[in-house]
Amino acid sequence: MIDAVARMLGGTETLWLADSVRRDVDARVGAVVATSGTTGTSRLVALSRDALVAAAKASRSHFGADLTWHLALPDRYVAGLMVQVRSLQAGRPVPKVGSDLADLRPLGDGDAISIVPTQLHRAVEQPDIAHRLAAFDLVLVGGAPLRQDLRARAEDFGIKVAESYGMSETCGGIVWDGVPLPGVDVRIVGDRVTIAGPTLFDGYLGDDAASRDALVADRLITRDRGHFDAGRLVIDGRVDDIVLSGGVNVDLAQVRAVLGSLAPDAVAFAVPDPEWGSRVVLAHPEGTLESWRAALSEHLPRTWLPRQHLPAQAPRTQGGKPDYQALIATMSQS
Repeated sequence: MIDAVARMLGGTETLWLADSVRRDVDARVGAVVATSGTTGTSRLVALSRDALVAAAKASRSHFGADLTWHLALPDRYVAGLMVQVRSLQAGRPVPKVGSDLADLRPLGDGDAISIVPTQLHRAVEQPDIAHRLAAFDLVLVGGAPLRQDLRARAEDFGIKVAESYGMSETCGGIVWDGVPLPGVDVRIVGDRVTIAGPTLFDGYLGDDAASRDALVADRLITRDRGHFDAGRLVIDGRVDDIVLSGGVNVDLAQVRAVLGSLAPDAVAFAVPDPEWGSRVVLAHPEGTLESWRAALSEHLPRTWLPRQHLPAQAPRTQGGKPDYQALIATMSQS
């Protein structure tokens, strides 16, 4: 894969990240990546060479120096792809690291790594790994919201954390700690986050209707809700995080934020319910419905509390995100 990225940056060969894709596309396409599909149908995102290189250059300009990016994420998703593009575009190697970070070794000449919050959480539980991570010049954390208590623990070890926001359609993280990278234009329309700039995708392969819905007047209309606070972007959750349960709008993003402070590996999601419309379910191998409701009731309205407990570890995608589709399928089969 690394050789393929190098050829993409230096030549005319198209890089395929999805082996199932066997079709001709415009020669400008540099990569095709799949969206995570955690909350819906996965789509194939066409990213141009120009967009990939623009994203790499924007991150370099924002940080102010070239870095060696260590690969600890699956390379068929956009975060892993961009690790390679950033490093190789700077003429640096791409050291591979296991997802558990046990073999993490900084090279000492400007080191960076991109990880998800779950990996950071596990790292700070192991001081040896945490201290090695602290030797890195940049630890970019994305793929899911970064809890402030987890960030504080990491920074107590001296880990230089930056939280990223982005998606496959933007060549990965294009907002770092609330600040858009150079050339990236982020605006809030209503409460919806919209993005423009040179890092945007060309469209979804085989889905022109979805492409037209997502790209309007050269802007990406995301499904994220957000606002600016003191000039920094704050993500409030997804549009589809708002579910109607018993006639009350429940914001799953806020439920998950509180839940994450109590148990980082616990997951909240909603399933259809004939009585309530939607039923909030909490997945975690420990505790009972009553104990979880009691703990959460100190921070959330009673109408937002889970109505069911799934005593299981929530499945994760290879990108480290909760696999909500798998959870919903599990509930439908029970």
